[in-house]
Amino acid sequence: MAVYLAYIFRTFLKYTFMSVPYQSAEEAVKIVQSGQRIFLHGSAATPTTLLNGLVKRSPELRNVELVAISTLGELEITKSAYADSFYFNSLFVSANIREAVNTGRGDYIPIFLSEISRLFDKKILPLDVAFLHVSPPDKHGFCSFGTSIDVARSAAKNAKHIIAQINPNMPRTHGDGFIHMSRFDAMVLCEDVLPEVNYGAQLTDEDLKIGRNIADLVEDRSTLQMGIGTIPDAALKSLGHCKDLGVHTEMFSDGVMDLLNKGVITNAYKKKHPGKVVSGFVIGTRKLYNFLDDNPQFAFLEASYVNDTRVIRANPKVVAINSAIEVDLTGQVVSDSIGTYQFSGVGGQMDFIRGAALSDNGKPIIALPSATKKGQSKIVPHIKEGAGVVTTRAHMHYLITEYGTAYLYGKSLRQRAYEIMKIAHPDHRESLEKEIIKRFGSNQHPVR
Repeated sequence: MAVYLAYIFRTFLKYTFMSVPYQSAEEAVKIVQSGQRIFLHGSAATPTTLLNGLVKRSPELRNVELVAISTLGELEITKSAYADSFYFNSLFVSANIREAVNTGRGDYIPIFLSEISRLFDKKILPLDVAFLHVSPPDKHGFCSFGTSIDVARSAAKNAKHIIAQINPNMPRTHGDGFIHMSRFDAMVLCEDVLPEVNYGAQLTDEDLKIGRNIADLVEDRSTLQMGIGTIPDAALKSLGHCKDLGVHTEMFSDGVMDLLNKGVITNAYKKKHPGKVVSGFVIGTRKLYNFLDDNPQFAFLEASYVNDTRVIRANPKVVAINSAIEVDLTGQVVSDSIGTYQFSGVGGQMDFIRGAALSDNGKPIIALPSATKKGQSKIVPHIKEGAGVVTTRAHMHYLITEYGTAYLYGKSLRQRAYEIMKIAHPDHRESLEKEIIKRFGSNQHPVR
């Protein structure tokens, strides 16, 4: 039955809206010229078919700049063999381009997710071509951006040319993400399987303990934001006791679907878009992508709106759940780098940490395991040389590990150092205390 439906889809697409003929990927990307800047649709909407077509043109192309936020899947175009042809100038460094960015075949632009669209709108990063990955058109000719609206709509609005790969596996999502076929300069049919990430299957015992500690802070009728990774899903697994939760987040995964099905998430008490899960993009499994398809419970909106602090703070009891690579004893949070090695990006962490702090009874949370898999402490006296601070110590409220919760807001440097030390891994607390005494003197001042 599924094969038959796919055949019907392909036939429909082939003979409908013939004013824009379908092409092979290699033909479609002939629009791209040397020295141009190309936007790549991101996350589960990574346009792999178009990128593979671009690879085939590599002998004739030089210095083509590729701009994207997170991308998923193995990409041939990232290999060093194509370094003369393609250069990654990334807005968020995902795993598949880390080597390129950290070995001189790419670079990274530090920027809040909420502000990326401004780079396109104000022509700070003028776009020559946008590669999009969209759903099949409806009867009116409108395609959906599917799993990733975030900054893609702004990129499409500002690019001189748009090339789209149209895929029946891409869910049709509700919200901002519709674009008419007439906007496309070239179209390619594909049946790519969307990249999947199952965070729930990756959870460790430490993640689950951290999730329970986070859940202890979540009240009924809270509005949730989840960053990327396993810890947000671990928290969602522990929220079954809550009632009438809402979701306003830059991204989410399968854990939200489970709580929706259980009636824990109702979105009934949100001030912005009540009754709907609001997000900019999604990364999950095929089960989640199928659940999203034509589902009016979800509103996929642009990141410039979703991550706007004024919008976030309008919701009650915003609980922002984000992770980190390391945190120093004063509360400085490193989330995007390991020393000078660029690991990820700023993303929307600060957008939501600040938005939650300004929300009525909001709770901004940074959560991380107390130690690495090799046993090194993630709570450190000093952040690594060259590392970037994403969330400043002035923005910190709650820091959580598997060993508990440290509340830092309003505390002095000495006070917060001792609070942070208490939730460090036991193997490292003694050495951390020595560093605290070396820096601040003995703990003779009262901590109330």
